[in-house]
Amino acid sequence: MTMMNADNPKLEKAYFAAGCFWHVEDAFRQVPGVVATAVGFMGGHTENPTYEEVCTDRTGHAETTEVVYDPAKVTYEQLLDVFWSHHDPTTMNRQGPDFGSQYRSAIFYLDREQEEKAKASKERLQKSGKFAKSIVTEITPAKAFYKAEEYHQQYFEKTGQRSCGI
Repeated sequence: MTMMNADNPKLEKAYFAAGCFWHVEDAFRQVPGVVATAVGFMGGHTENPTYEEVCTDRTGHAETTEVVYDPAKVTYEQLLDVFWSHHDPTTMNRQGPDFGSQYRSAIFYLDREQEEKAKASKERLQKSGKFAKSIVTEITPAKAFYKAEEYHQQYFEKTGQRSCGI
């Protein structure tokens, strides 16, 4: 079990990358049982990167959403369903008009249980025939999560905008 913190040890975390993190965060914020989200960067080699650095496609990071959830109200499998349904997992380093490795499809797991569930979910989806092409989503261990600048957090709620175009 992935514990959140001493204040509420019943909460768990999950990390998903699926293109523009504004859209991903917005999708997860709609899910009952999700108690908090943050957008940032994971999976790269640069410590504490800025958004501008990640956008150069040279840090190795993916735009990632941290999801804090109550497993009594929403399961990790349900979060995986949200992840799969909100992007195209068959496009390498691209989602819609956004391209570069920072927009790759990735699940960053925190423990063996999350790893197994993520891999099983990916396999089921691939076998379902929903996609004609192979799913390219990477499933890798979570590394350091670097929170993006404050103006990126809950971006759609702050701006009323519903598009990743700036």
